[in-house]
Amino acid sequence: MSATLAALLAVALLVVAGVTVLWLRTRRGLTTPAERAVHATLHTASLAARPLRRGLDATSAQEAAPHLRSLTGTSSVALVDADGTRLAWSGPFEGLSAQLLTAAKRAIADDRRVLVGHGDLQRGPDEQAARAVIVQPLVIDNVGVVGALGVVTTTEPGPALLGVLTEVARYACSQIELAELDASRARLDRAEVLALRAQISPHFIYNALGTVASFVRTDPERARELLLEFADFTRYSFRAAGEYTLLADELRNIDRYLTLERARFGNALEVRLQVAPEVLNVVLPFLALQPLVENAVRHGIAGKSTRTGTISIVAADEGTDCVISVEDDGVGMDPELLRSGDLDAVAEGQGRTSAKEAAHVGLANVDDRLRAAFGNDYGLVVETAPGAGTKVSMRVPKFRPGIRA
Repeated sequence: MSATLAALLAVALLVVAGVTVLWLRTRRGLTTPAERAVHATLHTASLAARPLRRGLDATSAQEAAPHLRSLTGTSSVALVDADGTRLAWSGPFEGLSAQLLTAAKRAIADDRRVLVGHGDLQRGPDEQAARAVIVQPLVIDNVGVVGALGVVTTTEPGPALLGVLTEVARYACSQIELAELDASRARLDRAEVLALRAQISPHFIYNALGTVASFVRTDPERARELLLEFADFTRYSFRAAGEYTLLADELRNIDRYLTLERARFGNALEVRLQVAPEVLNVVLPFLALQPLVENAVRHGIAGKSTRTGTISIVAADEGTDCVISVEDDGVGMDPELLRSGDLDAVAEGQGRTSAKEAAHVGLANVDDRLRAAFGNDYGLVVETAPGAGTKVSMRVPKFRPGIRA
């Protein structure tokens, strides 16, 4: 490159840099007060949303009230629960609290806005500047009134203020409704875990206890060990803590289950386990593997005429994900059944005698919980063919914000 060309290039770069700086300065200078007000309002709304997304209680109300006060542009804001109990107050004129609560109870009972003008307010020396108390009920569709938003204003309330109060109340309701939906989803998750617990095969329980009984006379020490394994298995399966667990804990409980089944089947059951150490702390839905392993035992061993079979459990590290598979060399199934998308129907198609017996495997339950927790890319994948065994796999992210054991 010649010296002249290099000099021209340097000048061009300086011109571009100068134009860019000038454009950025001009762009900043063109920001209008209205734009800045919009940005500030959106920021304040986001600050109010965070606590309300946890639901309406004393703590969230106290955190949200100052931001709701800014959004309404009023002197004071109060949040009241559905029973008319004050949860939070932000601003002066707290001496008007009792009158605001009386208005709030009327607003909640009648499901309508209540306005108390200055002529009806009983004001002390410190409340003379207050002109009105306004209470807007907080109403959620299909739920009803969940509380009320009250304000104290030092100006005569006109249509603009009433409109603002209506919109701020509607915004608060939307955030509280999202909290209700989150709570409903959590309750559903807990219900699904309870359903899985109820679906743990009663045949396994009977068979496990029968196996323990068979060793009581011939090998008392072995019977004691198996009974302890059974106790630990049931203690984990019916634990009260959380909807999620570590892969290491899930595998440990599956080992208890397989210890009891190996005692029953003897050499007819071979188990192969291959787990990458780096995925042991991966978090997955509680009891997500148990139905897969139980299904493999029932159809990898019990479903075969030879009464012999192998089950392979693999947990592999695949970048940002962990892939877990449970495979048996049993009777397999018709792939056409898989196209229906009903995994419990698939289980029934493997030779179960009734839908009730099929349901205990809970494959659809596990599939739904995986998708709810991690998205549709993380459901169950089933590979099978008649006489070729069955492989059920799940992909779980190694880390997902907000999900922990």
